[in-house]
Amino acid sequence: MEEKSTKGMEDEMMVAEAYQHLIDTYLASHHRKHTEIIDKAFNFAKEAHKGVRRLSGEPYIMHPIAVAQIACEDIGLGSTGICSALLHDVVEDTDYTVEDIANIFGPKIAQIVDGLTKISGGIFGDKASVQAESFKKLLLTMSEDIRVILIKISDRLHNMRTLGSQLPGKQYKIAGETLYIYAPLAHRLGLNKVKEELEDLSFRYEHPEEYKGIKKLLDGKRDKLIKAFEEFTVPLRQKFDEMGLHYEIKARIKAPYSVWNKMQTKHVTFEEIYDILAVRIVFEVDEGIDEIDECFKIYSIASKIYKPRPDRMRDWLSNPKANGYQALHTTLMSKTGEWMEVQIRSRRMDDIAEHGFAAHWKYKDGDTTSEEQEGGDNGLDKWLYTIREVLDDPQPNAIDFLDKIKLNLFANEIFVVTPKGEFKTMPAGCTVLDFAFSIHTFLGTHCIGAKVNHKLVGISHVLESGDQVEILTSKTQKVDKKWMDFATTAKAMGKIQAILRREEREKQKVGEDILNEFLQKNEKEPNSININKLCRFHTLETREELLSAIGSGTITLGEEDLNALNERRPKGNAWSKYLGIFKRKHEEGTIEQPEETEQEAVKVDKKALLILNEETIDRYVMCDTCHPIPGDDILGFLDESGHIIIHKRQCEIAKRLKATGGNRIMAANWDTHGQLSFPATLHIIGFDRVGVLHQITGILSHGRGINIHSVHIETNDGLFTAEINLGVHDVRDIQSICRDLKKIKEIEDVRRF
Repeated sequence: MEEKSTKGMEDEMMVAEAYQHLIDTYLASHHRKHTEIIDKAFNFAKEAHKGVRRLSGEPYIMHPIAVAQIACEDIGLGSTGICSALLHDVVEDTDYTVEDIANIFGPKIAQIVDGLTKISGGIFGDKASVQAESFKKLLLTMSEDIRVILIKISDRLHNMRTLGSQLPGKQYKIAGETLYIYAPLAHRLGLNKVKEELEDLSFRYEHPEEYKGIKKLLDGKRDKLIKAFEEFTVPLRQKFDEMGLHYEIKARIKAPYSVWNKMQTKHVTFEEIYDILAVRIVFEVDEGIDEIDECFKIYSIASKIYKPRPDRMRDWLSNPKANGYQALHTTLMSKTGEWMEVQIRSRRMDDIAEHGFAAHWKYKDGDTTSEEQEGGDNGLDKWLYTIREVLDDPQPNAIDFLDKIKLNLFANEIFVVTPKGEFKTMPAGCTVLDFAFSIHTFLGTHCIGAKVNHKLVGISHVLESGDQVEILTSKTQKVDKKWMDFATTAKAMGKIQAILRREEREKQKVGEDILNEFLQKNEKEPNSININKLCRFHTLETREELLSAIGSGTITLGEEDLNALNERRPKGNAWSKYLGIFKRKHEEGTIEQPEETEQEAVKVDKKALLILNEETIDRYVMCDTCHPIPGDDILGFLDESGHIIIHKRQCEIAKRLKATGGNRIMAANWDTHGQLSFPATLHIIGFDRVGVLHQITGILSHGRGINIHSVHIETNDGLFTAEINLGVHDVRDIQSICRDLKKIKEIEDVRRF
């Protein structure tokens, strides 16, 4: 009993010390001192996780405290972020709900905790596509509040620090996932220190022997490196002191993973890596002094002492990296005949390089302590916009989506110059086609090549840093499937796929018109039974394939098709083959409900009023053309096979049916209660402005209980058109959404298709 009591006291002391360290770190930061809300979150989380221990044996509350410590100390979040970190596991691991968090701590903290709860667990595993969808939710939430991903990265870092308590199999999975997703995310957000630690910890568990070997080599060389650093910096310090410069010179020794990665990618040995040691010059900026001018002034002094290597000059000052990184890099020849990389940056640049976009908050004009500034930074807009573009073009396969995201996460950067002299940041290895789509979809769609440094090249030409590129277009040029082989960026690939899908839909629309005309001429209904007969006759699997083939002229409807339609039932192998196709599609989940067969026909009273509710809805078939939903005025049509097709009364097909088959028309009413979801499509036209999509998705997702199935957007000449497929409960949902969307000043028209 006494032993248990002692253990409890030790735990309490450990928790109290860890929490006090967090508070001390927060009080030393630039944020407002909102300790009351942090105390409240800590006590709430401590009570919620009471009695629970981690695999390491320590009280579970130590994990949220550690995550909050990383979020505060390494990333720079304020009280809202710290509270969210302390509470990040409460909803997932206890009986408390997001609503409880909102009631106690407010909507903002609840929103962040909700975002973190949705993406809990791994990104990959046995259910890879499900996890990829979770990652997609993470990025969607991130575009609303960047703190979600910052806290998630903090959570992952602490899990990596304590990975030793997990079984080896779990260690490999988590380490691989960290290296694949979280380290690149940290890099893109400018969290250099966090990125390096994530990489090293992952490397340590994934390749323990290589890690030990390289660490041993680095440790053995450390004294020699420090000595070289001291000798190299002596004349620099003397000159800087004479100038009265306020500065700090730091030695940066490559981390084990960075060394190993370079050995793998460059196919070199440890001894052949010359930039294991780098010199970092960080200077303070006096009021009225230009940072960039000061960087070049320091470079000028250093290059007079040591000879620079011309091809190793890197200017990230005027054109910062996508993650906000700014510095001037040069490589100088030391007195001992070895090349030494030198990085020159101001204190502000150094803070941003180490702590990422969070450091921007310290350097904003005006009230630098505002909690509202935690939610984002203008420097993030460009990258988040790229992510949103990928999200706007949903992929059928969630793994394809992850692959596209990886293109953006891992890309090294080059600078490409437009004919007007503007610098554009592009991923290394990009092509002319990528560059064309990065400027405008119209340029990409009609691109036939380019003039690179005044020389004519094709669309597949790979660009290099410093290239001046003039895109050449032709109105007759069209997107081709082969272009997917020439595109390397997520944006270009997404746009090409979207255009190809749109063209496919246009072919299908033409095919649908031809098919409807053929059926009407031969007094046949455009129902699923007849469509299935034609699909079987032409050995096609889907209605879409049939329409596309008709629209492109591959299939010409004629007498044989009419004979197939008049046949009551396919014979022999044809029917077996169709059932096999249907069974496989059903197992793959590519159809949502069984297609109708003739055996499903039922006897009905044509005079009876059809009531569509939760129990009876499965008895009816919804028209593929008008997509009726509760609230629409509807009617039923009893087709020749005994199936009842539900149409909107204003449906074009229904209009013809009322004129030609009035004796089969049946009255119908809805009696649903908001429990079912129905497909609906919105068409939106407006002015193309940054942030419009964010406003649209915000309205669609704000507490309505609807699902966004897909979003397709086209922009041209400053305008955009959007086609959004939703899952709604009834017409009231549509009316409410349209009313709110029209309040956005950039939107000109919203209508349901």
